[in-house]
Amino acid sequence: MSNDPVSAAVKAQILAEALPYIRRFHDRTIVIKYGGNAMAEVHLKAGFARDVVMLKLVGMNPVVVHGGGPQIGELLTTMGIKSEFRQGMRVTDEKVMNVVEMVLGELNQEIVGLINQQGGKAVGLTGQDGAFIHARKMLLKSESGQGDPVDIGLVGEIERIDPELITLLDSRDFIPVIAPIGVGDAGEAYNINADLVAGKLAETLKAEKLVLMTNTVGVLDKDHRLLTGLTASEIDALFADGTIHGGMLPKIGSALDAVRNGVKSSHIIDGRVDHALLLEVLTNQGVGTMIRADDAPGRVGA
Repeated sequence: MSNDPVSAAVKAQILAEALPYIRRFHDRTIVIKYGGNAMAEVHLKAGFARDVVMLKLVGMNPVVVHGGGPQIGELLTTMGIKSEFRQGMRVTDEKVMNVVEMVLGELNQEIVGLINQQGGKAVGLTGQDGAFIHARKMLLKSESGQGDPVDIGLVGEIERIDPELITLLDSRDFIPVIAPIGVGDAGEAYNINADLVAGKLAETLKAEKLVLMTNTVGVLDKDHRLLTGLTASEIDALFADGTIHGGMLPKIGSALDAVRNGVKSSHIIDGRVDHALLLEVLTNQGVGTMIRADDAPGRVGA
């Protein structure tokens, strides 16, 4: 065991810096969208599980929503099923939906197991459990802006989320781990974008934070410099001038909707960084971009 006094002093400083965050966020809900490299690399998966348990043990209420797009794509390829996308959304017929449910189910149980191995009490769910994520078929606008809407199969959009089940689990010190599958009026399952589920869940639970883990360092300006703190209006301007584009549009759109509907702050963080979750929630600097409503205060200690 190392007795390096410098190392010990640094550790003590980090713990002291975390104290005001632990105090401020005690018994507050933090919704975490888990995906990207953090969900694929062994050491990052273990680190994420430890971080979630740490947040729970210091008195916060983490709720995990996970994706699985790359894993779904890999299995479809192995099965000889071609992936088709329309406007960035996976076309999902019954055969593809069966694969989606299979992959998300396996990933859900893996994440639950990792958290439990680190001393947490995780429970795996989909929106079908207790029918707590109510969904309807998503129809896309035609690319020309005219003509009939585009039907992409069993892809859903959220009508509403019932918070009772999640609130009950939180109250008993369980950590909910949610796969993004919703249920329709006739009991049909719908594949839903995990960022959208995480954002809507954060709004419904009146969460303190929405944290979206990605494979990027955060929101970048046109010179590729990290923007660490942004207001909702500043995000709108970045949308308007094309700085935010492509695959980041739905993710940041979800983060923006959350802060405009009662979530205190949204965070886009780099899941490739060890312990990115703890660094963002419990330190002054963080490791990504924090988005707040226009009239919200800044970081603790800022």
